[in-house]
Amino acid sequence: MSDHAHDSHTGPIKTPAQLLWTSFFAFVVPVFIIIGLVYYVTSGNKPAAGAVDTEQATAQRIQKVGAIEIRDANRPLEAGANVYKAQCAACHDAGLAGAPKLGDAGGWAARIATGYDALLNSALKGKGAMGAQGGGAFRDAEIGRAVVHMANASGAKFAEPQQPPPAAAAAPAAAPAPVAAAPAAAAAPAPAATPVAGGEALYKQACTVCHAAGVAGAPKTGDKAAWAPRAAQGVDALTAVVLKGKGAMPPKGGAMSASDAEIKAAVQYLLDVAK
Repeated sequence: MSDHAHDSHTGPIKTPAQLLWTSFFAFVVPVFIIIGLVYYVTSGNKPAAGAVDTEQATAQRIQKVGAIEIRDANRPLEAGANVYKAQCAACHDAGLAGAPKLGDAGGWAARIATGYDALLNSALKGKGAMGAQGGGAFRDAEIGRAVVHMANASGAKFAEPQQPPPAAAAAPAAAPAPVAAAPAAAAAPAPAATPVAGGEALYKQACTVCHAAGVAGAPKTGDKAAWAPRAAQGVDALTAVVLKGKGAMPPKGGAMSASDAEIKAAVQYLLDVAK
């Protein structure tokens, strides 16, 4: 009876070997587990250099605005690769907003099948989240060169648009026969200058790429909840933010040639749409 009572009060450790293994699992193993956890946390994958900036170029190279500009119609056409870098790379490099990535043969195959003219038409007039590229910093033929650059890098074999021949100089007209002097006619009024782009026009040209789809954290156009705290700051404060740039948005939203008044008009347009 006494032997049974003695056994019932003894612990599970009855030999030195059991004591050694118990000590090992109770103290040594937890130390190794802690060391392993610390190593795992401190050696986790860090973002690659420049990865944080991947979407910061989203609107940086979209610089078209509706300002009056005098151009030399006979200047050499810009290379397609240069136009691509300035106008298209913001979305097509990373495949933002559904844009097919440069060199992605699978993503471009169906588009290439529609032909060069259809692709150029989409680029000039805009499609989906892509704003119209026509009428901006580059001529239509230069936009066409950028289209050819992207398509050919993805499997097409389109011919690149060439420089149109300069217009032939008009032959001098024969001197008219002398006629009786007539009363001087009133001078015709000079044609009115085209007004600068309004808020909606600048938005469609420079802002819609990010705000239409909410790319890179941009508040989506018409999203009242997202725009409410921004609207509370007032249009002047928001305009100042856009002029300096913030987060992934570069200064002036990438429309570097736009005036401060045009930027403010685009901000006001976004606020009005979100009311």
